Amino acid sequence: MKKIYNPVRAAWPEVLRRPTQTVADIEDTVSAIFKELKESGDATLRKYTEKFDGVVLTDLKVSEREIEEAKKLISEDLKKAIQLAKNNIEAFHEAQKTAKVEVETVSGVFCWQEKRPIQKVGLYIPGGTAPLFSTILMLAVPAAIAGCKEVVLCSPPNKEGKIHPAILFTAYLCGVTQIYKVGGIQAIAGMTFGTESIPQVYKLFGPGNQYVTVAKQIATKYGVAIDMPAGPSELLVVADDSANAAFVASDLLSQAEHGVDSQVILVSTSKNLIDLVEIEIEKQITSLPRKNIAERAIANSKLIYVANDEAAIDLINAYGPEHYIVCVKNEDFYVENTMNAGSVFIGNYTPESAGDYASGTNHTLPTNGYAKQYSGVNLDSFMKSMTFQKITAAGIKKIGSAIETMAEAEGLEAHKNAVTLRLNSLK
Repeated sequence: MKKIYNPVRAAWPEVLRRPTQTVADIEDTVSAIFKELKESGDATLRKYTEKFDGVVLTDLKVSEREIEEAKKLISEDLKKAIQLAKNNIEAFHEAQKTAKVEVETVSGVFCWQEKRPIQKVGLYIPGGTAPLFSTILMLAVPAAIAGCKEVVLCSPPNKEGKIHPAILFTAYLCGVTQIYKVGGIQAIAGMTFGTESIPQVYKLFGPGNQYVTVAKQIATKYGVAIDMPAGPSELLVVADDSANAAFVASDLLSQAEHGVDSQVILVSTSKNLIDLVEIEIEKQITSLPRKNIAERAIANSKLIYVANDEAAIDLINAYGPEHYIVCVKNEDFYVENTMNAGSVFIGNYTPESAGDYASGTNHTLPTNGYAKQYSGVNLDSFMKSMTFQKITAAGIKKIGSAIETMAEAEGLEAHKNAVTLRLNSLK
């Protein structure tokens, strides 16, 4: 990892730059596939599944038989672990339910807000080098709690035309209604437009590589909402001499093994800790099965020394990390002053892996600096807030003249007249 000592603020944008391509770099590729799929539907899905996943499929939908087979292939230990995680995620997201908000703004004018589920949602679950069945828990569980009627899941098949059994088992456990063997740009396009096989959805969820991230952004041009721009995974750890260097190194590597375009950063007020963490990374990385991936991600990553806590927190907020671990003596200062982060993990015994799997919080989070303006997925992500109002005769008398005056000032006579007629009828 590259060591950087006391970078001047003017250099921070370059120091904190992500190793990702811009939308412009890959937008043409994504747009071309979207255009083709809109015209040709399933034929395009099969074409790009063969091209990118190396398999020819006749049936894109996962059958009941395939789900039953997958359930038999999952060990009891893994089933229990998934169920424990599901229970915790359900508990945390159930607690996010809010009651109807009702206000009588003036006498006779009643306003209220209620939430309704998004009826059709699409979940994208990466396969590839890591079958992220845990992401199904993070998306399908709150979708079920919200009351979404149609939950469509797409995930890329392997070269045998199958989806990892853990993905199928978890989807079954969480009540996913339809599962398709489609990945990448073509999956996002399929759920955006709908095809002969895949239904169109109203909102898309789930992480993916840079191509999937751009595909989701392109989908918004066609009237489909997205959870957030969620691309390659990232982690920032702030630590001082109170931190365990081995723990810090293990957390950095846990994110580095996600993909070659992942990025991990250590910010510290201790040069000694930086040196110890670097030694630990070199030691721990040798035994990782995904060593080659982690090494390439580590090459994009940085160890940054800053002189004091104030500079550190400013640097962290400028970066806006997806995952953010706080292991310092003065943890209250960092927690209270962190404005931009997807999910925060506090203390030596709170690994980022806990949030990835089983603590209960959601791991679908904004990356690439989007934590400055986006929230991570939560129960409200699967719902819409609708407002209602009911005005009595006494109520329209209270606010009617104000409406007339404002409408007239804006030159909207029909707006004014809609109130005037009612007021006249009450004289």
